[in-house]
Amino acid sequence: MSNNDNFVNKLRSSGLRPTRQRIQLCKVLFDRDKTFHFTVENLAKMLKKNFDKKVSLATVYNTVHVLKNKGYLKEISINNKKTYFDTNISHHHHFFDENNNELIDLNDEDINSVQIKKTLPGRKIKSIEVLVKVEKK
Repeated sequence: MSNNDNFVNKLRSSGLRPTRQRIQLCKVLFDRDKTFHFTVENLAKMLKKNFDKKVSLATVYNTVHVLKNKGYLKEISINNKKTYFDTNISHHHHFFDENNNELIDLNDEDINSVQIKKTLPGRKIKSIEVLVKVEKK
């Protein structure tokens, strides 16, 4: 099965029509060897620069959120103004470089065991993902 077929299947299983623009968006997101961190705005700029046909910001925004809701992307909120998305949907930790606005993966072996001493009644911990914010000295 070709990558285009995989992209079409992802889009259809998410309830989206596999338009040329959405397939191009999937190529940028999933046709790569390494994890890809992005904001919707940065992804829209990449698409505008790399493809001849215009992709609207609304299409990018809606497609990204539908793919996230289907489980193909992970959302990482840095603060109330900045949200990143990650193509690596496994539970893992991140550095956030505040000077470069860059999200960097951390492996489990990079962090000692995290122990949470407080619990919330009627709830269980689903996952623990650490976000370490860094800046230049």
